[in-house]
Amino acid sequence: MRWVRGFGRFWYDFIVGDDWRIAAGVCLTLGVGAVLVGFTSAPDAIVTLIVLAGILVVATASIVSAR
Repeated sequence: MRWVRGFGRFWYDFIVGDDWRIAAGVCLTLGVGAVLVGFTSAPDAIVTLIVLAGILVVATASIVSAR
Protein backbone atom coordinates (compact mmCIF):
# COMPACT_ATOMS: atom_id res chain seq x y z
CA MET A 1 0.00 0.00 0.00
CA ARG A 2 2.88 2.36 0.76
CA TRP A 3 4.21 1.84 -2.76
CA VAL A 4 0.86 2.78 -4.30
CA ARG A 5 0.65 5.94 -2.19
CA GLY A 6 4.21 6.90 -3.15
CA PHE A 7 3.46 6.23 -6.81
CA GLY A 8 0.38 8.47 -6.63
CA ARG A 9 2.29 11.24 -4.88
CA PHE A 10 5.03 11.09 -7.51
CA TRP A 11 2.58 11.49 -10.38
CA TYR A 12 0.65 14.24 -8.59
CA ASP A 13 3.87 16.16 -7.97
CA PHE A 14 5.08 15.49 -11.52
CA ILE A 15 1.87 16.63 -13.22
CA VAL A 16 0.65 19.36 -10.87
CA GLY A 17 4.01 20.53 -9.55
CA ASP A 18 3.95 24.00 -8.04
CA ASP A 19 0.78 25.40 -9.60
CA TRP A 20 -2.42 23.43 -10.04
CA ARG A 21 -3.85 26.12 -12.33
CA ILE A 22 -1.30 25.35 -15.05
CA ALA A 23 -2.10 21.64 -14.88
CA ALA A 24 -5.84 22.34 -14.98
CA GLY A 25 -5.45 24.74 -17.93
CA VAL A 26 -3.37 22.29 -19.93
CA CYS A 27 -5.80 19.44 -19.20
CA LEU A 28 -8.72 21.65 -20.24
CA THR A 29 -6.93 22.66 -23.44
CA LEU A 30 -6.10 19.05 -24.29
CA GLY A 31 -9.71 18.08 -23.55
CA VAL A 32 -10.98 20.74 -25.96
CA GLY A 33 -8.56 19.41 -28.57
CA ALA A 34 -9.80 15.86 -28.01
CA VAL A 35 -13.42 16.98 -28.40
CA LEU A 36 -12.54 18.82 -31.62
CA VAL A 37 -10.82 15.75 -33.03
CA GLY A 38 -13.56 13.37 -31.94
CA PHE A 39 -16.70 15.30 -32.81
CA THR A 40 -15.81 17.65 -35.63
CA SER A 41 -14.29 17.30 -39.04
CA ALA A 42 -11.72 20.03 -38.39
CA PRO A 43 -8.36 19.36 -40.02
CA ASP A 44 -5.64 18.11 -37.71
CA ALA A 45 -3.44 21.12 -38.42
CA ILE A 46 -6.16 23.50 -37.22
CA VAL A 47 -6.75 21.49 -34.05
CA THR A 48 -3.00 21.42 -33.42
CA LEU A 49 -2.81 25.20 -33.73
CA ILE A 50 -5.80 25.67 -31.41
CA VAL A 51 -4.27 23.42 -28.76
CA LEU A 52 -0.89 25.12 -29.14
CA ALA A 53 -2.49 28.54 -28.76
CA GLY A 54 -4.40 27.37 -25.68
CA ILE A 55 -1.27 26.05 -23.99
CA LEU A 56 0.59 29.26 -24.81
CA VAL A 57 -2.25 31.30 -23.30
CA VAL A 58 -2.15 29.18 -20.13
CA ALA A 59 1.63 29.56 -19.83
CA THR A 60 1.50 33.30 -20.49
CA ALA A 61 -1.31 33.82 -17.99
CA SER A 62 0.65 31.90 -15.38
CA ILE A 63 3.76 34.02 -15.93
CA VAL A 64 1.79 37.27 -15.85
CA SER A 65 -0.14 36.32 -12.71
CA ALA A 66 3.08 35.33 -10.91
CA ARG A 67 4.51 38.76 -11.52
